[in-house]
Amino acid sequence: MAVQAVPTKGNLMNAKKSLALAKSGYELLDRKRNILIREMMTLIDHVNRIQEKIDKAYEEAYLALQTANVTNGFCEDISKSVPIEDGLHLDSRSVMGVEIPILTIDEHPKQKFLYYGLTSTNSAVDKAYMLFTEVKYLTVELAEIENSVYRLADAIKKTQKRANALKNIMIPRFEETVKFISDALEEKDREEFSRLKVIKQRAAAPNPRVPRM
Repeated sequence: MAVQAVPTKGNLMNAKKSLALAKSGYELLDRKRNILIREMMTLIDHVNRIQEKIDKAYEEAYLALQTANVTNGFCEDISKSVPIEDGLHLDSRSVMGVEIPILTIDEHPKQKFLYYGLTSTNSAVDKAYMLFTEVKYLTVELAEIENSVYRLADAIKKTQKRANALKNIMIPRFEETVKFISDALEEKDREEFSRLKVIKQRAAAPNPRVPRM
């Protein structure tokens, strides 16, 4: 139900301003939601492509590792020579106020070379190392995109909730308030017009003659 505000012209102006502000806010939220949805759908398409690439890369990498273990013996000691990755950096960008992560990973020149000796390994180990290096970069890219999609989905949900509140609650409430005050003022104006008309008619009527004695 509309708030039964005192039917004055001042309250009518305030109610109209609130209604216009609510409609403007809804339009902005609706525009924001559409932009976020388009951004998320673009990222989802990217996720699907990266997921296919990473699934294939993992499959080839583990197959290469299995071959290396068979032909060169278990590669546990060799794997310890590869340093822990510490070149991951986190930044962000803003999409309609939503912070989207940007992950980057340093590509050191030394990564172009092998960390282990060639005399004690074979080409299967080299292949496994290169494929797992590719998996590392793809995993970083996938993590960035999936986190971005999650944040966008959460922002879309909140934006939709606020837009629905404006559209279904606040805007109808302000419209009812404007209508209530407008109808009350119009009724008051009609009553005032009728009263003035009656007064004018009485004032214009001729005075009755006073009978002679």
